[in-house]
This record gives sequence, C-alpha cells and structure tokens, in this order.
Amino acid sequence: MFEDIPVEVGLVFEGERIRKEDMQVELGGPKVDQKFEIVLVRNPDAIEDGKISVIGPDLKEIPPGSHVRFGILVEVAGSRLEEDLEGVLERRIHEYMNYIQGVMHLNQRYDIWIRIGKKSYAKGLDSFVYIGKAIERLYRSELALIEKIQITFITAGDDFNSCYAMARERYESRDARARGLSDEQVDTFYGCALCQSFAPSHICVITPERYANCGAISWFDGRAAARMDPEGPIFPIAKDVCIDPDKGEYSGINEHAKKRSMGEVNRVYLYSAFGYPHTSCGCFEAIAFYIPEVEGFGIVHRRFPGPTVNGLPFSTLADSTAGGRQVEGFHGISLEYMRSRKFLCADGGWNSIVWMPKEIKDSLSGFIPEDISKKIATEADSTDVPSLKEFLIKTSHPLALQWASPETKDVNTSGSDDDGSPFVQGGQKPVFVAGELPITAGGVKIILKNAKIFAEKVIIRPIEPERKGGKQ
Repeated sequence: MFEDIPVEVGLVFEGERIRKEDMQVELGGPKVDQKFEIVLVRNPDAIEDGKISVIGPDLKEIPPGSHVRFGILVEVAGSRLEEDLEGVLERRIHEYMNYIQGVMHLNQRYDIWIRIGKKSYAKGLDSFVYIGKAIERLYRSELALIEKIQITFITAGDDFNSCYAMARERYESRDARARGLSDEQVDTFYGCALCQSFAPSHICVITPERYANCGAISWFDGRAAARMDPEGPIFPIAKDVCIDPDKGEYSGINEHAKKRSMGEVNRVYLYSAFGYPHTSCGCFEAIAFYIPEVEGFGIVHRRFPGPTVNGLPFSTLADSTAGGRQVEGFHGISLEYMRSRKFLCADGGWNSIVWMPKEIKDSLSGFIPEDISKKIATEADSTDVPSLKEFLIKTSHPLALQWASPETKDVNTSGSDDDGSPFVQGGQKPVFVAGELPITAGGVKIILKNAKIFAEKVIIRPIEPERKGGKQ
C-alpha cells in the first residue's frame, strides 16, 4: 500500500515527537502567522481523482531549519458525502499525518504545526507528494464513502492568500451553525480519542456548548462522525444522570472517562477548572490559568508570542496543562467554548476572567458581556501581577470589589466544597497549583509534580521601595 513511499507508514509512529534539533523544516507553527488545513466536499466533476499538487516551493526546495507558511487543501466527493462531514474529515488529517514516520502534526485548522524530521528527509521524504499519497490512501482505506479525492499543498503565492481567507470564512460558518443549541436539549454528548496517542488518559467530551479543546469538532461534527464511522475515534456518550448541573458533572461522562482512561480519571466537571477539570491533551487552542494573587483567570492562546501577565509563556503553561492530567487551575479550552454561556460558569464565567491577549478579546467582541469587557486587562493594560491588580481596582472589576482592601488583603482559604472535591483539603483550598514546581534547597533540587499548596491564610502586601541607607 505504501511501497512507493520512502519511509514507513503506520500506527506505530503516531505520537512521535520531533525535537527542534532533529527537524528538517517546520510547516506552520507558532513562528508563522498564516497556516491552515481544510477539507471541502465538492461536486465530483470538480475533482481530478488521485491528483496531488504542490503550489509554491516543494519540501526539497525549502532550506533546512526554515519555518514556512503552509496550507493543506483536501477536496473530496462521494454520493453519501455532505458538507456536515467536512470538519470530521478534516480532523483526520492530524491522525493520518502522524502515521508517517518522521512527520509530527499538532493542532488543527488555522493553528497547524508540522515538523519533518531530518532522518526521514535523508531517507527520501523530500516532497509533499509522498505525504499526499499517504494521506490519500489512508482516507480511502478507512472511509469508503470517499469516491474521489485530490490534495493540494500550498506554501506561497496568491493561491495561498486566497485559500487561507476562504478557509477562515469556512471555519466561522461551521462554528456559527453550532451556536444556539444547549447542552440541556440533547441526551447524548460525544467523545473524541484522536489525541490519546499524545495523552493516553485524555478523552475530549464534546457538547453543544463545549467544543472540543482543539476547536475543530462541534457537537454536530461529533454526531456526523459517529454515524459515519461507528468504530472510529469519535463516539457517542450517553449523559445519563446529571449529578451537578452547575459544574457539568454527568454519570455517563464519569463512567466513560474511567473506562477510556484506564481508571486514571474518574470524575469530570465540564464547566470548571477546579475539582475535577476536563483533561487536556496538547492540541487545545488556549489555556485558562488561575492567578491566585487576584483570584481570577488569565487566558492565553497558542499564538501569543511573549510572557503572560504572570510571567510565564504559553509553552510553560501548556506543560502544566497537557498530558491528560487533571491539574486544578489549568484548563485547556477552545476559542469557541469562550463564546458559550457555559464558559467556566461554575467558576464565575466571564466575571472570573481578569486578563487575556488583545487579539482574543477583539475576536470575541459581542460575546464578552459588555459590562465586564472593559474591565478585563490585556497586554496593553498590564504585563505583571502588580499592574494587573491596579487595573482591576481602577476598573472596579467584580473580583476587585470582593477584596478587603487594595493595600492589604487577607485571602481566607478555609471552607469546603459541598461535594468534598479534591479542591478542598482539611478545610482549606489551594492557594497555588502547578503541574511542575521545582524547589532548590541545600544543594538538592526537588521537583513536585502536580503540586498543590494549601494555607490557612495568604497576606498580600505591596512591596515598598527601599530607601537610602537600607531602611524601609
């Protein structure tokens, strides 16, 4: 099936990581503004079956170590294919490219991040045509309803610009269709296991009001995928008993999580970053991260280039979020979930958000409640926690109004959740959470994994500048 491809293709390579020093080229990724992958259902007459094209420099023509604009256009036709299946078929690109030895594919849609390894390039994987052949044959072998397929790789030129604009419009039209349906109106949610090769204990739960973390699969997409491929990676989950409507806990989800995670995850809150937060793989579009100094959440997306308001970049926060773990205060999310009325509703919803990049804030105009939008800081308003506190006080953010004083604040962490969740320990709540916390003492480095620090009281005071003579 793959005899004419110079590297091996198979499930064994799914989850392969290619480090920077082992990379021949990087396609898309965080250093490139524009990239995309899209599947379109076409009229059969518009497709030349089996055609694989490259517009712009091919792989062998790209200098080693380069970071380039990259687009993948897959056009399919079939008597049983409908536009509703486009998003589902599109997400398969992630799976199929990761089957190719020496190819690492992360993320989706307008956020793709692909690396080609030096070893595979040296074996002869020096053209996108080979990658196209592998994708084409995997589509045909797994999805018989595809009768015709053609694939185009685009790396430069006007074709890239026009196709990129078309793709962004198509993504938005799909997302808009999914808005309006509520979680309470359906009896079935959907699960996605596409990313379990990267995070074995992670199961993405997709509801009408909670998009997949990757931002690529809506509830409608999940329903279409489960019908199209009943044995595939996207499957129905019966809601069963609603245990907690505010936090979004359902017995059906808990049972499925326990089964699919091999017992690692037993409970899931769909609408909270505390207690038993929804797990994250690594393909999430954004991260909600708790800032204990202000008792609120910051949001950062994958494209944000610098450190966030707490001094940590996206990559560091992602290390504390990914891997299929439940780390309180770190929550991988899609941008579309932020347009939902269920967005972190158990934690205060938009009233709990204190900081986000201006790019996200602008893109969510009309979805963020008007009365809170101007009270959420961006990188233009604050770049560290002290300036964030000042901004929140100045704008009368709902969280700031709850503080005892802008000068001295006693944060009382006593109390307990009504369900005895792990957010509470000995009557106390954690004042700091981290996926990994290094401590150096006595010449020894200690690394605490999934750390939670509890305290009866936290006192936050401004640091007074040191006066001359060393006196305060």
